[in-house]
Formats: sequence, structure tokens, C-alpha cells
Amino acid sequence: MKKTVFSIFLLIFLSGCDFRSPQEKIDNLNGYWEIQKADLPQGISKEFRYSELVDYIQVEENKGFRKKVRPQLGGSFISSEDQENFSVKVENDSINLYYTTPYDQWKETVVSSEEDELKILNSRGILYTYKRFTPYSSDYGKEN
Repeated sequence: MKKTVFSIFLLIFLSGCDFRSPQEKIDNLNGYWEIQKADLPQGISKEFRYSELVDYIQVEENKGFRKKVRPQLGGSFISSEDQENFSVKVENDSINLYYTTPYDQWKETVVSSEEDELKILNSRGILYTYKRFTPYSSDYGKEN
């Protein structure tokens, strides 16, 4: 438990040493993301070798949404109309995503946002690591 808490604080501290602008980090959120692993506060790490769904994130002018899409072999995606809207706020050198749905409200903190890797910490202390989705075909990005 102590190792996990220490690791999370170390990740947050090291991400504070990043010299990129907050806007560049926010822009890196845009796109298709595939979950790799989840690190729980109890020291348990769950690896995701394959997921049928990919998160699509779009941010413009500090407002955004996140939705689950299902990649198809032809390069397109099947998407439902369900999405979670959020607002982006830079607070105390952190990028926070504030979600609001008819059923709940919550906050997530962007620990790091690189071109090919994204780490998000939720309010329960779970650190999610994502990698940029690799398309199955050249028709990448088309939704059905």
C-alpha cells in the first residue's frame, strides 16, 4: 500500500517537471485511447491485454467529451450516442477533468499526457494508463 501511494505521488511530482504548456498537454488528450492497465491504491495492478472498446476523447476550448467506441476491422468505429461531458481546468499545475452526467459528478486528474501515452488518476486513487490506439486499417477514424 505504501509503495503504491509513494509511486502515485512520485508520478505526480515527476509530471510537474514537464516543460510543455498546459494547452499542449490538453491537446494531447484528443483522439482514440486503448487502456493498458489500472493501478489500484491497494498495490494491485490489472493489465489489459485486449479490450473490445476504445475511449474517444475530444477537447475544444476547455470543454470536452469522452465516449466508448468499438473499432472495426475496416478501420471504422461503431459508436453509441452515449458520452460523458467534462470541463477542463488547470489548477495548481494540474489538469483536472470535471465530469457531469444526470446521475453523478466526479473529477479526474491528468497525471501525464504524451503523444502516445495518457495517465489519469481518479478520485478513488486508481491510476489508469492508456496508449494511443493503433488502427486496424487505413480507413482509421471513420464512424459508422
